[in-house]
Amino acid sequence: SIIISRLSGYLFSKEPLDQARLDPKYFTRRRLLSLPTRLSVPLSSLHQAVQSELDTFFANLCHRADSIRQVSAQAFYPARDRIIARVFSPINQHRMGWVEEHLPIPRWRGWRVVAADGTAVRLTMRQDNVRSILQGVALGLYLPGIALFLDFRLHAPLSIERPMFFEAIALRRTDDLLVMIVAFLSLTGFGADGSPHSFLYSVRFFAGMQSGREFLLSGRREQVVVLRAPDARDAEDDDCPATPTTVRLLRVTTPNGRVHVPMTSLLDAAAFPAAAFAELYHGRWRIEEACKRIRHRLEREHSSGHLGPILARRTEDFGAKAVFDHLNALAAYVATQAFLDPGSSYQINRTLAIDKIKRQIGRWLLMASATTRRLKPLLEEIALHRQKFVPDRSRPQKPQPKPHLSHAYQ
Repeated sequence: SIIISRLSGYLFSKEPLDQARLDPKYFTRRRLLSLPTRLSVPLSSLHQAVQSELDTFFANLCHRADSIRQVSAQAFYPARDRIIARVFSPINQHRMGWVEEHLPIPRWRGWRVVAADGTAVRLTMRQDNVRSILQGVALGLYLPGIALFLDFRLHAPLSIERPMFFEAIALRRTDDLLVMIVAFLSLTGFGADGSPHSFLYSVRFFAGMQSGREFLLSGRREQVVVLRAPDARDAEDDDCPATPTTVRLLRVTTPNGRVHVPMTSLLDAAAFPAAAFAELYHGRWRIEEACKRIRHRLEREHSSGHLGPILARRTEDFGAKAVFDHLNALAAYVATQAFLDPGSSYQINRTLAIDKIKRQIGRWLLMASATTRRLKPLLEEIALHRQKFVPDRSRPQKPQPKPHLSHAYQ
């Protein structure tokens, strides 16, 4: 409730009014579609037609089951175009600070684990009355211990993942342990500012690395190797030193017998034994599940319009759904701590919690002082929707095309 109150207070403060609107004359008159209301509508995670979402949003504000026509889509569109596309970026920057003030972030042997991954996003645009689909990139930094995105950004088509990653890890701290796939840093342990960071590369096999192949065939549990320095051009492009990197190669065997070879900069075998990395290695998969949840449950690729600049509306909708997923994750985390026994084999079903939060979020943000008393019963309802988690259970699925909404619905 404290974080919801902080978020509500931020929406009604002067800061978003000064930073979000494109012209000082916008949102100055007292109207039903004020700036806080305008920002709260996309924060309710738009899935359907804009008019249907508006009718449902205002019906939920009035505690009514039927739709209410208070704001038309024709009035919403001009208000949408009067704010900057990255309007939710400051909210995403503030939210983790609020969380860390009030909730403990789980750590692994003293480190705050940060998983990184990128995923493709289909963007629909219209130009000269012709619809087309381009592929953008979304890059996220994720805290697996508390199941929250530290940062999640949408980038334009043809963007390259490594520069995007260097931009994202500017948020890292000295006590962060980055867990990522090998493609990001070209096997170098330095960030964009040239400073070293601690990492664990989560990969199964280094096809182009001779020492990796030799280690895999040797049968050893771990080995310290020195990676060759990147060539001068790559070092200049990535703005990192052209120096060799010393790493440990580890052998991790999954319950189904598959052998994986993670690589880490944590060289102290006494403080970080090889057996301790198995749980950390598998924990990185949680960011894959989080990306899938936002893609399919929150319909990340659905946007409230495809006219105008290609990233304008998608950036806003994407940022709003990242905030919504953050609140959903917080509700699941608090419900787990409050209503599930420690060590329970059950977990909160995050998908079923989405609908309950969607109906409440407008009242949370626009009438926080009057509706936070409803938060505890809502968490109890969320805690009822749980599923049993069986450790080491594996159910491989056959490869199949990933489902996407037709661009006619975007």
